Amino acid sequence: MAELNTGDGGGKKGGGKVRSKKSNPGVDLTAMVDLAFLLITFFILTTTLSKPQSMNLALPDEPKIDDPVPPETPAWRTLTIVLGAGDKVVWYSGRTEEPLDGPVVAGYGKKGIRDLIINKKKGVDDRNKSMGKDLEKEGITVILKPSEKSNYKNFVDILDEMAITGVKKYATVDITPADIKLLETNSIY
Repeated sequence: MAELNTGDGGGKKGGGKVRSKKSNPGVDLTAMVDLAFLLITFFILTTTLSKPQSMNLALPDEPKIDDPVPPETPAWRTLTIVLGAGDKVVWYSGRTEEPLDGPVVAGYGKKGIRDLIINKKKGVDDRNKSMGKDLEKEGITVILKPSEKSNYKNFVDILDEMAITGVKKYATVDITPADIKLLETNSIY
């Protein structure tokens, strides 16, 4: 039991009058300690911890046997981004063997791949408008190819770029030997 003692102990201090002994007042702190532990327990049990935030990804359904084959996307509407080492990417438009634009090495962020995606998307949208096509269905398609030398942060960064630039159609596919050779040629593999 805890006590709070006040006073000087009631001893004699020299000559003079004899005073009667006064008892020291005491305060029992047990109830306050119990209350503190009850409050701590209550707040621990009722607090919700922060939930980890995740990125929404739209994953395709498993194809069925009787599903029709999807149409091929024209080369001028595609943009392939190959993730390399050292926070660098190589991009090209069209096919690997016969690129329409590129290949060009770029970095992440506003002055890097973001400007490219915005400009490429605008070019595809302008061409679709002149042809009278639906921009939602006939927009740019971005193909993401992470390499073994890229890291998780790079992949999250490129997914953030897709969200920032408003690209509706993008896919992550396996890297090909031709893409690895492209990375080696540009010294980012």
